[in-house]
Amino acid sequence: MSAPPAQQGAPITDRRQLVEYIAAGSKPASQWRIGTEHEKFVFNRADLRRLPYEGTPASIRALLEGLVQFGWTPVEENGKPIALTRDKCNVTLEPGGQFELSGAPLETIHQTCDETNQHLEECLQVTSAMDAGLLGTGFDPKWRRDEVPWMPKGRYKIMREHMARKGKLGQDMMVRTCTVQVNLDFESEADMVRKFRVSLALQPIATALFADSPFVEGKPSGFMSFRSHVWTDTDPDRCGMLPFVFEPGFGFERYVDYILDVPMYFAYRDGRYIDLAGKSFREFMAGRYHKEVGDVPRITDFVDHLTTAFPEVRMKRYLEMRGADGGPWGRLCALPALWVGLLYDSVALDHAEQLVKDWSVADHDQLRRDTPRFALKTKFRGGTVQDVARAMVTIAREGLKRRNRRDRSGVRDESHFLDTLVGIAESGRCPAEEKLDRFNGPWGGSVDPMFREYAY
Repeated sequence: MSAPPAQQGAPITDRRQLVEYIAAGSKPASQWRIGTEHEKFVFNRADLRRLPYEGTPASIRALLEGLVQFGWTPVEENGKPIALTRDKCNVTLEPGGQFELSGAPLETIHQTCDETNQHLEECLQVTSAMDAGLLGTGFDPKWRRDEVPWMPKGRYKIMREHMARKGKLGQDMMVRTCTVQVNLDFESEADMVRKFRVSLALQPIATALFADSPFVEGKPSGFMSFRSHVWTDTDPDRCGMLPFVFEPGFGFERYVDYILDVPMYFAYRDGRYIDLAGKSFREFMAGRYHKEVGDVPRITDFVDHLTTAFPEVRMKRYLEMRGADGGPWGRLCALPALWVGLLYDSVALDHAEQLVKDWSVADHDQLRRDTPRFALKTKFRGGTVQDVARAMVTIAREGLKRRNRRDRSGVRDESHFLDTLVGIAESGRCPAEEKLDRFNGPWGGSVDPMFREYAY
C-alpha cells in the first residue's frame, strides 16, 4: 500500500477536477508502460513465524535498513522506516509486514523480470544474514490472525478498526494475504472502457490460473484461492465486480461517482492520519469535515482515497489487475505477461472482447463466487473455466508474439513468460492442487515443509 504523500495537492473545488485527474492518465500507445507489484511473506526460518516490525535481530525494520546498502532511500513515518524508494520503484509494507515491490513503469516484460530478479536477490542477501525467508503464496498457510504482528503505519490502525465493523475477513485481508498485480495504461476513455470490461470479466479466470492459497491455519480450507474468497467478505462498500462497468455510458465520470460513494478511511495532514472512517468524500468536498481536518479537501486526498477502493480491477491513472494470488519466483513474471498480451495488442484485445462479449451479470457473479473454490474446474456455460483459460492464454500468447519485444540477445520475445500458465491451463490443475497433493502425501498433513520447498 501507499506511503504517505510527500506534499499536499491543489484544493478540490469541483467534481470535474477529479474526472480530469484520472483522464490525464491517457497516453499514446508508444508511451504505454508496465508496472508490476508483488507481495511476499517474510518469516523466521527457526520457527516459521512472521517477522515483527522490530525488537529482534530478524525484523522487518532490519530488512528495510539492510536494503539501504543497495541504494534505496528510506521513507519514514513518526521516525520509523516504513518504505523505500529507488529509480521510480517503491518497497512498501502491507499491514502484517508483507513485503511489497511496486515496480517502475517499464517497456517490456523482460525489463520487468530483470527488476523482479534484482529485488528478490537483494532481499535474499539481507534475509539470509538474519536467518529469515521469503514465501510467495496467496494466504498465510499457518498462522492465525492474532499471531501476526501489525506494522506501525497510521493508516492501518484506522483501517483495522473500520474493517472490524464491516465484513468478517477484512482484517485477514490486511495481514494474511499476498498478491501479484500489474498496472497498465490506456490511450483514451474509449480504450479504457474496452480494457476495463475485458479485464474485469476475465479477472476470475486469472484467479483460477494463479490459485495458490488452499491452506488456513495449517489445514485445507476447501478453497483453491482462499485469498480471493477473503475479498468477498471484506467490505461490500469497496470490493467486488462493479457491474456498472458493463453498462452503457460507462467512463471516467461514472468511475469517479463510484469512488465518491466509497466511504473514506482518513485524511493525511501534518504527518498524521485523521480518522474519517465511514464518512462521505462528497461531504468532505462540500466542507462538512473542515473542523476535523482543519483544511479543505485536496487532490492528494482524492489520490489517497482511490487506493482505498478494492474492486477486482481498480482505476487510478492506469488500470490495476488485482485477481491473482502471490506465488513463486518463476510465476511472478507470468501475470504481467498475461495482461500485456491481452490488452496491449489490438488484435488480442479484439479477440478477448469477443470471448466475453455475451457474458451476463449473472455469469460474472458466478465466476467471482465459484473460482476461488474450484479454480479451473469451475463449471461455466456448459463447460469449465479451464476452457476459457486455454483461450485466454492462447490469445495473450499470440498478442505477445505480435508485440515482438525481444530480450537483450534479440532471440526471445515475451511469449515465453507464459509457459507456466500454458502448462496450468492445459493440465486443468492450479498451483493449489499441487500443494494439496504434497500435503496429503510427502508432507504428512503438515504445511511446514511448504516454508522450505517453496521459499524464494
